[in-house]
Amino acid sequence: MILGRVVGTVVASAKHPGYDGHKLMIVQPIDERGADRGDELLAVDHAQAGVGDTVLVLKEGTGVRQILVGDIGATLPILETIVGIVDQVDVPGVTR
Repeated sequence: MILGRVVGTVVASAKHPGYDGHKLMIVQPIDERGADRGDELLAVDHAQAGVGDTVLVLKEGTGVRQILVGDIGATLPILETIVGIVDQVDVPGVTR
């Protein structure tokens, strides 16, 4: 799992039909303090996230396909999907 912040959306005029009805989001991985950590990634939104939301991203192909089975996972090679929207991060000794 990756903690991240949604920083944008992807709009495509031509795409694989399996992506119809699904949002692709640009996610910036962050640490427990909210600081950027690593490169941005693309994730299929499965939690109705929006720009600015802190999210949990599952980055593991088999787990993603199990979540999306019968949806788009069975037909597309997807590595990352947003599986949750984070309301609050509590870490002892860290204020955020």
